[in-house]
Amino acid sequence: MKKIFLLLCSFMGLFIIHVNAQDTTLVKQRANLLAQAMIKGDYPTIINNTYPKAIQMAGGKEKMIQLISTGIEQMKGMGLSFDAISMGTPGKFYKAGTEIHCLVPENITFKTPQGRLLSHSNLLGISKDGGKSWTFLDVNNSSREKLKLILPNINPDLQIPKATVEQIP
Repeated sequence: MKKIFLLLCSFMGLFIIHVNAQDTTLVKQRANLLAQAMIKGDYPTIINNTYPKAIQMAGGKEKMIQLISTGIEQMKGMGLSFDAISMGTPGKFYKAGTEIHCLVPENITFKTPQGRLLSHSNLLGISKDGGKSWTFLDVNNSSREKLKLILPNINPDLQIPKATVEQIP
């Protein structure tokens, strides 16, 4: 009887881990938090939701904040500003070594001097704890080789679609 109970408990534990790993609501909620931080220029929240190895490779938190700030200032200098960011439903979950990865569709509307642009792209959601927490990477301008430097265990089945941009009225 004890063996059956232990086996049942083990199965339930695996089921709970599996369900947590595939909680698309949590992934989308965390991605939305990051999107709103981008619009507000809330750099600490951006950093806290960015994949730690990317921050490390950028030279640390202060350097990453400086890079983001410089990028946004360059954008503003070209007459671009964020109008809105919306996140779609996260896609399939992929096992990648000890991590779980998934793509989160992202639509960013920019204001420009000529009108508005809509960018369709993806964030890569990354969980190191079985889906309990998530950090993100913007992977749209990265080659597979470049991604492997940050994510050596990226699942080969995970295909990142090309980002697109269109003019909207």
